[in-house]
Amino acid sequence: MADLKCSALNCTYNKEKYCCKGDIMVGGKHATRKDDTCCESFREGSNRETLTNSTAHPSKTISIDCEAQNCVYNSNYKCHAEHVDIKGCGADNCKETTCATFKEK
Repeated sequence: MADLKCSALNCTYNKEKYCCKGDIMVGGKHATRKDDTCCESFREGSNRETLTNSTAHPSKTISIDCEAQNCVYNSNYKCHAEHVDIKGCGADNCKETTCATFKEK
C-alpha cells in the first residue's frame, strides 16, 4: 500500500486529493517516462456522490496495480513506492492524468 496524493480533482473518486475508490490501476505498459502513464481508474466526476461511496471516506493509503513494466517501483504488476502522486488537474479523461512517481528502470 502506498500513500497516494491525487491532483485529478475532476475524478469522481477524488475527495480532498485522496481517493475513495479503494484501489487504482496505473496504465502505461511500455512507458519510458511519466507522461506515458495514466490513472486508468480515473472517472470524470459527473457521478461524484454515487461513486465516492464505494468506500465510506477517502483513504491516504491505497493498493495500486500497475502496468508500467519499465518503472522501478513495479513488481508483478503492483506498485511498491512508498508515496505516489497522480497528476491531472483539469483532466477530463484518464489519458490526461499521469503517475508523477514513475521512474524508469
